Amino acid sequence: MEAKHLSNVLEIRDNNCFRMVRKIASGGMGTVYEAVQMGTEGFQKTMAIKMLIDDVAIDQEFVDMFIGEAKLVADLVHENIAQVYQLGKYQNSFYIAMEYIHGVNLQEFLEAHTTKGKRMPVDLGCFIISRVCRALEYAHSKRDKNGSLLGVVHRDISPKNIMLSFEGVVKLTDFGIAKAANMKMNREGDVLYGKVPYMSPEQAAFKVTDARSDLFSLGICFYELLAGEMLFDEEETVVTMRKIMREDIPPIRKRFPDIPPKVEEILLKALERDLNKRYQTAGKMGEDLEHFMYDGGYGPTVITLNRYLRELFPEKMRF
Repeated sequence: MEAKHLSNVLEIRDNNCFRMVRKIASGGMGTVYEAVQMGTEGFQKTMAIKMLIDDVAIDQEFVDMFIGEAKLVADLVHENIAQVYQLGKYQNSFYIAMEYIHGVNLQEFLEAHTTKGKRMPVDLGCFIISRVCRALEYAHSKRDKNGSLLGVVHRDISPKNIMLSFEGVVKLTDFGIAKAANMKMNREGDVLYGKVPYMSPEQAAFKVTDARSDLFSLGICFYELLAGEMLFDEEETVVTMRKIMREDIPPIRKRFPDIPPKVEEILLKALERDLNKRYQTAGKMGEDLEHFMYDGGYGPTVITLNRYLRELFPEKMRF
């Protein structure tokens, strides 16, 4: 392998050649760059490269989690999941080459509404969450080559990990702390995984999680989309965790009577603390959202979201 530094451009050469264009984001275990993969005869493909942060690259536990993410997501091929193409090594660290999504994450989407004093249309919020449901339905039910259930739990469903491409496609990203039955390292019960304001009661209580935990976290994101504000504010960690485990969910229709009763019903079922009363599968939650959107006729599609994003982020459009 050979690497070449040219001002702010980094070229990685192993079996492929990537030219880093710009840093997109940094946090958690890695830094994500927009990059161009270059091949013969002038071939170029825009990709995203996620590289381990130097500080964590020396920690074997983080390295194992990073490698685990790449191996897990490699076989998760779904239109609503950001695709992983390659796990590679650069100097003494690793990188993941993945699908580049020209768009914004759900947090940026929410912030744009706050800045412009807008409320998002309810049916569009339902569409976005329904697509994440379908991504989770696929991941949760994924089996290995022998037919055994992988037992995937994302454990980090939050606005930063839900991308909206400007083509109108919703993508679930960052399986960095996901767990699966075949993963060697899983310290659940001893280590707190995930972003605290978006944790399920099981996560906050240091209990073992299953697929239903992701649905509670998705319910928190759904509430934020509908209300335009966080359900569990980012306060002191212990206070937020206590709220997640015990505080009543505020009735959203008292504040926003225009929200249809069916939507509130779906939201509250996702946010049930009792696991047996919560949605048992992402597929069922997605189905209920789709019935709400389409039973009466024409509902939102990728084109609807595409047009809405173009109006909301005209400065980010490339074409």
